[in-house]
Amino acid sequence: MTDTETRTGAMAPHTQGLRIGTAPDSWGVWFPEHPAQIPWQRFLDEVHAAGYHWIELGPYGYLPTDPHELQDELGERDLELSAGTVFTGFHKGEEQWQRAWDQAVKVAGLAHALGAEHIVVIPDMWRSEHDGSALEPRTLTEEQWLALCSGHDRLGQALLEEYGVHQQFHSHADSHVGTYREVEKLLELTDQRYLNLCLDTGHFAYYGGDNVKMIEAHPDRIGYLHLKQIDSELRFEILKNDVPFSESAIDVMVEPPTGIPDFAPIIEAVSAIDQNIFAIVEQDMPGVDIDVPLGIAARTREHIFGCTPLTRNR
Repeated sequence: MTDTETRTGAMAPHTQGLRIGTAPDSWGVWFPEHPAQIPWQRFLDEVHAAGYHWIELGPYGYLPTDPHELQDELGERDLELSAGTVFTGFHKGEEQWQRAWDQAVKVAGLAHALGAEHIVVIPDMWRSEHDGSALEPRTLTEEQWLALCSGHDRLGQALLEEYGVHQQFHSHADSHVGTYREVEKLLELTDQRYLNLCLDTGHFAYYGGDNVKMIEAHPDRIGYLHLKQIDSELRFEILKNDVPFSESAIDVMVEPPTGIPDFAPIIEAVSAIDQNIFAIVEQDMPGVDIDVPLGIAARTREHIFGCTPLTRNR
């Protein structure tokens, strides 16, 4: 057993509570391939060393896409897959269906083969993630809202019927669905059978959203969690000065417990709904030095398991 495993209690998982995991994003992985990103083998080694058992797939193509190879690699490190990720832009027009479904076939097929039951769906940002330039207006027309929501209902139904996986919608900074009211509108216009929330605690707080209030107001729509914290004061500077999220992410998304929101009340509120829900640590750190994430990941896990008993590895 390594020093990190001893410190984080990797060999003594809790037997009840939310299932805690992590994601490639917490190691700065935003793209399938990038020369500055951590090699996938080292990423998996460090996830295990930090004491996690559950991981997300991350951008399709970063981890092996052959299900047998990926299963072997995860099994060697006592890891399991919780979800994959698909990106959508249904508000832009009917042609977006094929784009989404082409991703879904690959991602959901691989996720299902490894036993995962969830697909986290992230809407396109209205700003470029590469240079921060505006690609379209910040807000949607009513027609675009209807297109977005009907597209997600169609996708969620197809994912469930074809692959047995559940669509979990992830509101996001610099996307059209970010504020409390926007997320509520999404829920009002979609079918609970086919779309629920991946409630990302950091992205929701980025626009002032109260995570516990959302959980208590819509307990039947919380299907998955991403755990992260933001620097509250810096957030206001970013919003006031209209700084693109792609530029600010590595600074505004901070190591717990130095930011907001507190994890304990969120975990307790979700545990009251369903103790089997996944809570995946997903700290946005694009461009981070590859030697930095392991320590943050281990300390974050230690903090989460220390702040509430309602957590477990498996």
